[in-house]
Amino acid sequence: MKKSIYEVFTDGACSGNPGPGGWACVIRDFGSGEETELVGGWAETTNNQMELQALIAALTWLPPRSHARVTTDSVYVAKGCQEWIKTWKANGWRRKEGKGWKPVKNLALWQQLDELLSAHEVTFSLVRGHSGHKENERCDFLATRQAAQYRPVESTPKRRSRPPKTNSP
Repeated sequence: MKKSIYEVFTDGACSGNPGPGGWACVIRDFGSGEETELVGGWAETTNNQMELQALIAALTWLPPRSHARVTTDSVYVAKGCQEWIKTWKANGWRRKEGKGWKPVKNLALWQQLDELLSAHEVTFSLVRGHSGHKENERCDFLATRQAAQYRPVESTPKRRSRPPKTNSP
């Protein structure tokens, strides 16, 4: 059976870190050229969590056993998926920090991603963010727009209304 091939572009955005955030992915079916955009966000998150969530959403959307060519501007996602995750798993989902061991940050997301990565054949390409890469710019726009939906609305104090002035004696 021939595997479905997809190009996947992902990005995450956060207003403050932590703060309100958004994620987006563009998924292109290599065979048909059809594109799908997925977006989401959280009220309180980090940029790395949004970067991970974008990839999780894309891989969840794909049919089982697909081949995905992922393009991201996140070194955290690309290196994490290609290099670090194997070591983290071998060390009980811990990472070396100084002379000791610390739990992997964003553990639940990494474990979910680990399961999804094993269900597909995934390769990664790293692009520089905000460098004019069409699909990366689209994802950045969508993710930033999603993050804006979670920003608290600033309220301005209301002025006390005064009765209108009259010129009567």
